[in-house]
Amino acid sequence: MIPHDPEERRALIGEYLLGLLDGQEAAELRQLLEEDEQAARMALEWERHFLELSDQVPAQAPSPALWPRIRQSLGLHDAPRASPLAHWWNSLLTWRLTAAALAMALLVAVLMPLLRTPDIAGERFTVVLQQPGEAAKPGWVIQVDRDGALLLDPLVADQVPEGRTLQFWTLIDPADGPRSLGLVEAGQPLRLSAEQIGAVQAGQLFELTLEPAGGSPYNRPSGPVLYIGRAVLASAN
Repeated sequence: MIPHDPEERRALIGEYLLGLLDGQEAAELRQLLEEDEQAARMALEWERHFLELSDQVPAQAPSPALWPRIRQSLGLHDAPRASPLAHWWNSLLTWRLTAAALAMALLVAVLMPLLRTPDIAGERFTVVLQQPGEAAKPGWVIQVDRDGALLLDPLVADQVPEGRTLQFWTLIDPADGPRSLGLVEAGQPLRLSAEQIGAVQAGQLFELTLEPAGGSPYNRPSGPVLYIGRAVLASAN
């Protein structure tokens, strides 16, 4: 049962985002986040807090046997020959496990060196936007090319309720707050120019939220976060 006390509810939402709730409790929390905007804002605050904490954990190199075990657990098989996407696809697997506490440590071990990489011309970035919570299910992939143009590609066909829309956001510095990158049509790719995006850096936060038709009435997200992820450096000249 969802508690009415704000602090108890906030604590329960934090446990949900770490994947500590059982099936019935998790289902109730998911429904609450879809229906209660205040609860959704609490979830967003927790999500950003956990991501900030993960940035402070010292980097550790994963064992060579780790990736094969992850691929096996996800039912993935090695391709007959390597492709240019193979390298960054392996790095995306970490995002699929970030919601669980143990997987969060793995995420930091892989991404911390990238977060400290300075921006230079010609960098390429990738981002996996995944659902908040214990499921950690990827829904969209972002690719930023060397010219700074961004492509947002759907991995799933979202069903958006009537009168609601998806809105695309990015956050570099919490002191500056989130910046809207426009509205997104469910299941359809979105291309944005370098001028529209601005400079992208490793660790930059991107998210999709569910907003009223026409977008958030404020200069920040007002609805629940559907997908969230950070930019990872894919390559640089």
